[in-house]
Amino acid sequence: MSDPIFVYALSTCPWCHKAKKYFEDKGVVFEAVDVDLLADDESDRLAAEAFELSGSRAYPVVRIGGEVIVGFLPERFDQLLEAEA
Repeated sequence: MSDPIFVYALSTCPWCHKAKKYFEDKGVVFEAVDVDLLADDESDRLAAEAFELSGSRAYPVVRIGGEVIVGFLPERFDQLLEAEA
Protein backbone atom coordinates (compact mmCIF):
# COMPACT_ATOMS: atom_id res chain seq x y z
CA MET A 1 0.00 0.00 0.00
CA SER A 2 1.49 3.31 -1.07
CA ASP A 3 0.11 5.88 1.36
CA PRO A 4 -0.73 5.18 4.98
CA ILE A 5 -4.39 5.07 5.94
CA PHE A 6 -5.23 7.99 8.19
CA VAL A 7 -8.30 8.45 10.36
CA TYR A 8 -9.26 11.87 11.73
CA ALA A 9 -11.56 11.13 14.65
CA LEU A 10 -13.20 12.52 17.77
CA SER A 11 -12.85 10.66 21.05
CA THR A 12 -16.61 10.88 21.72
CA CYS A 13 -17.76 9.80 18.24
CA PRO A 14 -19.19 6.25 18.04
CA TRP A 15 -18.70 6.15 14.25
CA CYS A 16 -15.05 7.08 14.73
CA HIS A 17 -14.63 4.17 17.16
CA LYS A 18 -16.27 1.85 14.61
CA ALA A 19 -13.96 3.03 11.83
CA LYS A 20 -10.84 2.45 13.92
CA LYS A 21 -12.12 -0.95 15.06
CA TYR A 22 -12.88 -1.90 11.44
CA PHE A 23 -9.23 -1.40 10.45
CA GLU A 24 -7.96 -3.10 13.63
CA ASP A 25 -10.21 -6.13 13.02
CA LYS A 26 -8.98 -6.36 9.40
CA GLY A 27 -5.36 -6.20 10.56
CA VAL A 28 -4.83 -3.10 8.42
CA VAL A 29 -2.05 -0.74 9.45
CA PHE A 30 -3.40 2.78 9.91
CA GLU A 31 -2.74 5.99 11.76
CA ALA A 32 -5.46 7.74 13.73
CA VAL A 33 -5.76 10.90 15.74
CA ASP A 34 -8.52 12.02 18.10
CA VAL A 35 -8.55 15.67 17.11
CA ASP A 36 -10.42 16.78 20.25
CA LEU A 37 -7.76 15.36 22.59
CA LEU A 38 -4.87 17.38 21.16
CA ALA A 39 -3.53 20.69 22.42
CA ASP A 40 -5.45 23.68 21.02
CA ASP A 41 -3.03 24.64 18.22
CA GLU A 42 -2.58 21.06 17.01
CA SER A 43 -6.29 20.34 17.34
CA ASP A 44 -7.14 23.43 15.29
CA ARG A 45 -4.57 22.52 12.64
CA LEU A 46 -5.80 18.94 12.23
CA ALA A 47 -9.48 19.93 12.32
CA ALA A 48 -8.75 22.44 9.52
CA GLU A 49 -6.84 19.75 7.60
CA ALA A 50 -9.76 17.30 7.93
CA PHE A 51 -12.19 20.02 6.79
CA GLU A 52 -10.00 20.92 3.81
CA LEU A 53 -9.85 17.26 2.75
CA SER A 54 -13.54 16.50 3.25
CA GLY A 55 -15.40 19.80 2.91
CA SER A 56 -17.32 18.74 6.00
CA ARG A 57 -17.20 19.10 9.76
CA ALA A 58 -18.43 15.49 10.13
CA TYR A 59 -16.23 12.72 11.52
CA PRO A 60 -14.58 10.34 10.95
CA VAL A 61 -12.61 11.53 7.97
CA VAL A 62 -10.72 8.57 6.53
CA ARG A 63 -7.98 8.91 3.92
CA ILE A 64 -7.14 5.76 1.96
CA GLY A 65 -4.65 6.46 -0.79
CA GLY A 66 -5.89 9.53 -2.61
CA GLU A 67 -9.52 9.01 -1.57
CA VAL A 68 -11.28 10.70 1.35
CA ILE A 69 -14.33 9.12 2.97
CA VAL A 70 -16.50 10.97 5.48
CA GLY A 71 -18.27 8.69 7.92
CA PHE A 72 -18.18 4.98 8.66
CA LEU A 73 -18.62 3.32 5.27
CA PRO A 74 -17.10 -0.18 5.51
CA GLU A 75 -18.17 -1.16 1.99
CA ARG A 76 -16.27 1.81 0.57
CA PHE A 77 -13.29 1.06 2.81
CA ASP A 78 -13.27 -2.51 1.41
CA GLN A 79 -13.35 -1.23 -2.19
CA LEU A 80 -10.44 1.12 -1.61
CA LEU A 81 -8.39 -1.43 0.32
CA GLU A 82 -8.84 -3.93 -2.53
CA ALA A 83 -7.79 -1.29 -5.07
CA GLU A 84 -4.67 -0.49 -3.02
CA ALA A 85 -3.66 -4.16 -2.62
